[in-house]
Amino acid sequence: MARLLNKVALVTGGGSGIGRACALVFAQEGARVTVAGRRPDPLAAVAAEIYNAGGEALAMHCDVTDAADVARAIETCVNRFGKINVVVNSAGALVVATAEETSDHDWQQILAVNLTGTFLMSRAVLPELRKAGGGSIVNIGSILGLLSMKSRVAYTAAKSGVTGLTRAMALDHAHEGIRVNCICPSVTETEMMANVIAAQPDPEAYRRMRAAQIPLGRLGRPEDVAQMALYLASDESSWVTGAALPLDGGLSAY
Repeated sequence: MARLLNKVALVTGGGSGIGRACALVFAQEGARVTVAGRRPDPLAAVAAEIYNAGGEALAMHCDVTDAADVARAIETCVNRFGKINVVVNSAGALVVATAEETSDHDWQQILAVNLTGTFLMSRAVLPELRKAGGGSIVNIGSILGLLSMKSRVAYTAAKSGVTGLTRAMALDHAHEGIRVNCICPSVTETEMMANVIAAQPDPEAYRRMRAAQIPLGRLGRPEDVAQMALYLASDESSWVTGAALPLDGGLSAY
């Protein structure tokens, strides 16, 4: 049986990377999916891929840093599919910089997209999850929400905030059957990471170096994260809330 049969999911950052992988896996498992984000063409492509595979999907513009945009995305999803059972907060941004190298604008932008956007979406969807009798919020955090590395000041601060937000909301809403969990991936082969690699003096050497830091010997794939998100979205994880789960090929075991 499909693991998300009769469920409706809203996935932010759904046009690429981890968000796209979550949307596709969720649809394969029976969910009707709204893919939300700022770039219309990738969103439309994901929705078309789901539709062509026999699923139901809606592409929706949403800037997660704008509370009105967030409310509009939720309302549109409910108008189309009747409810929301699952939210995946996957929209993200990265700046590679130390504190002294981080501009005020970059600091504010990284926190706005990664942390404030997660907060705005999670807060706004609570009434719909209550109406549905409970549900699951899956935050895509980072292993840098549990530890850190050089030149990731703003990103580490933002993702640490996501970890804390996850735990606090899990406690506040457990009695309503609303579960809140956070996946903490290490370096994953997304468009965002591809840009970081491409900016290096020797991109291939940098990629090999990052893979060598992982005990399992490879970078993560968006599908790795999507499979954990599927578990957290499904009823199989009905006793899991407030968790920040490392998904890092063994990196944090050092």
